[in-house]
Amino acid sequence: MTQAKIHVLATGGTIAGRAGSPVRRDYRPGQIGIEEFIARIESFGLDARLTGSQIANIGSEDIDMTVWRELHATALAAIENPECDGIVITHGTDTAEETALLLDQTLPTHKPVVLVGAMRPADAVGSDGMRNFANAVVVARDREAAGRGVLVVMGDLVHAARDVRKAVTTGTKAFRSFPRGPIAAVTPTSLEWFAEPWRPAQEARYPLPDELPPVAIVHACAAADVELVALLVRHGTRGIVLAGMGEGNAPRRLRDALADAVRAGVPVVRSSRVDEGLVDREPEDDNAGFVAARALGPAKARILLQLLLANGITDPAAIQAAFQRR
Repeated sequence: MTQAKIHVLATGGTIAGRAGSPVRRDYRPGQIGIEEFIARIESFGLDARLTGSQIANIGSEDIDMTVWRELHATALAAIENPECDGIVITHGTDTAEETALLLDQTLPTHKPVVLVGAMRPADAVGSDGMRNFANAVVVARDREAAGRGVLVVMGDLVHAARDVRKAVTTGTKAFRSFPRGPIAAVTPTSLEWFAEPWRPAQEARYPLPDELPPVAIVHACAAADVELVALLVRHGTRGIVLAGMGEGNAPRRLRDALADAVRAGVPVVRSSRVDEGLVDREPEDDNAGFVAARALGPAKARILLQLLLANGITDPAAIQAAFQRR
């Protein structure tokens, strides 16, 4: 069997971080370069040949469109390269779910694309970075990883970009998936898929634009300030995502203000600030023109709405259809 050729795209994050002490709480992300990653993983004897590109070396809270464009272009070039069998992207955990969904919607599914991060810096006691990285290589070299969209590997589990979210602030079991749950279990010596691929050999769903339009997230809370919605509309927001209570709920005055935004031509997506659960359509959505986010939380609902608006999709029914897709 030919050795798999994996291209690693490094963006920084905790997986590339150092604290200077194995027991120090604070640390600096993005301190390890791609060459060190590759040298360390090659010493493990995994059946893969690695090459790498340093896209950025930052904490993922600072990810922006400039990094996303370069990351997308480099990943696309690797997918189109017949000498590349799969792609691993090292990434901070804070915005991993957003980058994963953005790439999931804008890259073809012909080859595995795997995001991986860590919850502890490289020099911490019990660091999880190298194990996660080894697991990501195991997934990326597996042909059955293709046709599933972009994947996220954390804590010996494989998650689909559409489902994954960071659900815990600390600890190595910080990522969960809803509604499907993890789609595989992985270790440096094993990989077990729980279902067949659902997006075999698909082209990208949307092209990545040069810029993403401004979309705001409005957080629902008791006695919410409804004037914020009108302020956002006046200042040119192209869309609004409601981080609602429960199943996408909000105080009546806030819902009315959001309905006014829809009448002004600004699409509104109802999502939930609750950790897990579906936001289904309800009768009032038809009258107000709202879109239900289904399983997407506020951060990922914003990414998908931005992509839709950038590609000229503004009709609420068409936006709803995109949120219904698997």
